[in-house]
Amino acid sequence: MTRIGVIGAGYWGPNLIRNFAEMDEVELVAVADRDADRLAGVLKRYPSVRGESDGAAILADDSIEAVVIVTPAETHHAIAKRALEAGKHVLVEKPLTMKTDEARDLIALADQKKLVLMTGHTFEYNPAVRHLKKIVRSDDFGGIRYIYATRVNLGVFRAGINAMWNLAPHDLSIVFYLLEEEPIAVRALGQSFLKPGIEDVVFLYLEFPSGKIAHVHVSWLDPSKVRRVTVVGGKKMAIYDDLDSEQKLKIYDRGFDSVLFEEGGIRDYQVRLRGGDIHAPKIEGTEPLRVECAHFIECIRDGKTPLSDGRSGLRVVAGLEAAAESLANGGKRVLIP
Repeated sequence: MTRIGVIGAGYWGPNLIRNFAEMDEVELVAVADRDADRLAGVLKRYPSVRGESDGAAILADDSIEAVVIVTPAETHHAIAKRALEAGKHVLVEKPLTMKTDEARDLIALADQKKLVLMTGHTFEYNPAVRHLKKIVRSDDFGGIRYIYATRVNLGVFRAGINAMWNLAPHDLSIVFYLLEEEPIAVRALGQSFLKPGIEDVVFLYLEFPSGKIAHVHVSWLDPSKVRRVTVVGGKKMAIYDDLDSEQKLKIYDRGFDSVLFEEGGIRDYQVRLRGGDIHAPKIEGTEPLRVECAHFIECIRDGKTPLSDGRSGLRVVAGLEAAAESLANGGKRVLIP
C-alpha cells in the first residue's frame, strides 16, 4: 500500500482524491485544504481520511510517502520543494511551476533524493490522444505538417493567472507529446477584457526545429466550449475532439497530391486535391486521470521515470514563460532556451 496525502481540494482536487481513494494499492491518509466547508465535504464522503487545515501537517507526517499537490499554480514550487525535502514522492498538477528556474530546482532535488517527480499532464494519459499519436507518427499519415488547438469556453475566470497559464499547459503538453520535439521560438498575443492585467484570451504560435509549427488558442471569453486538436499531415489529417462522446477521434484520408505532367515539352508538377474516407476508430473508455494516478503509483513502486516527469513539466513551463514574455511585448518573437 502506498500511503498518500493530497494538498488542495478545490476545483480539480476532488477528482484526484476520488481516484486515489478508489485504488486498492493506495491508502489515502489525509487531505488538506484551508476552506473548512470544502474540507468537510471531502471528509463526509471519505470518513476514514484525516482532514488538515494546513498542508504542512501532511508534509510533517513521516508515514505518508507521496504527496499530490493541487493548489494554485503560484504555490506549486514552494510546496513541492518542501515535500521533496521531506523525502516524499510528488505529483504536481499542471503547470509544474511558474518559472523555469523553479522547475529545474525541483528536478535537481528529486534526482538528488531519488524521488519521483511527476507533472499532471492528464492528456498524455488519454486513450484518444495516445491512439492519435500512433496514427500521426505512422508512415501512412505522411509526417506531421502542423498542429492547431482550440481550448475555449465562457469561464471559469481565475484571479491569480491568465487564461494562457490556466488552459494552454494542456495543449502544449499534447503538442510536444505528438511532435516529440521542443519548440525553439514562440509568439503570443492576447487581451484583457474582464480584468486589467489578466489576459482572458491568448493566441500562441510555436516554431519547431524541424520546420513544423503549432498554433494554440485559449480563452475564458467564448460563447461555446471547445476542446479540439487538429493535426495536418502529408497524406492524412486528424481531429481529436475531447467533447465528442461518440467520435473523439476522426481520421481524414484527404489532402493534396503532386502529379507530374508533360505538355508542349514542359514537365511540371501539378497539385491536385484528393478526397477520401473519414475513419472514426473505437477508443477505450478508460478515465485518463485514473491512468495517470495508476502510473504515479507504478513509478513509485517500481522506480520508473514517469511519462510526464519533471522534465516534461519543464518543457511546458519554458514554453509558457517565453510566451508570457512575448505577450508582455506585443507579440515579439521570443527564443525558448
